[in-house]
Amino acid sequence: MNRILIVEDEERIASFVEKGLRAGGFTTTVVGDGESAHDYALTGGFDLIVLDIGLPGKDGFTILRELREARVSTPVIVLTARDSVRDTVAGLEGGADDWMTKPFRFEELLARVRLRLRTAARAPEVTVLRSGGLSLDLRTRRARADQRTVDLTAREFVLLELFLRHPGQVLSREQILSHVWGYDFDPGSNIVDVYVRALRKKLGPQRVETVRGMGYRLPA
Repeated sequence: MNRILIVEDEERIASFVEKGLRAGGFTTTVVGDGESAHDYALTGGFDLIVLDIGLPGKDGFTILRELREARVSTPVIVLTARDSVRDTVAGLEGGADDWMTKPFRFEELLARVRLRLRTAARAPEVTVLRSGGLSLDLRTRRARADQRTVDLTAREFVLLELFLRHPGQVLSREQILSHVWGYDFDPGSNIVDVYVRALRKKLGPQRVETVRGMGYRLPA
């Protein structure tokens, strides 16, 4: 089941889009501000993002730019009241996959969502992730560190995959919890620190860096 992140600060519109997409068989998450949207999108846990431009905090253009700079390739459909040619061109050139203006017909949005998901599904699938002497084969679920095979638990595998998909990027404990353990996991838990220590023990102490007060990073 495809997971869609809805970024919309108007509750009425957000609820309308969420109900429609859920009725269409999608799993949805709704956020109403730019900072939260940025953090959720960086987890890599979504198949598509429906993004408003006018948001509290970071606007949609900033979020889009930062996602593409971080090499997040999740398809993005911009859904906004802005209808100028300049804004549309800026959004598409900034990395948006589609642009729709409000008011809109839900049937059209749904058709565009399905189209973008089909297009993304046809893209060549990455089966081996690599960075700095580490490799992770997603098909065989085999990890290697400097040509040495490493046995990982299921959670360690997902955690390493998350780091390898975002090399050089600082991931907060909240982002890691969301992706590896689910959004309803206790944010006060130290489980992330426990599993990072386990990865370091298996891969080498220099593999995962602690960024004080921010989270963890896999050196690029």
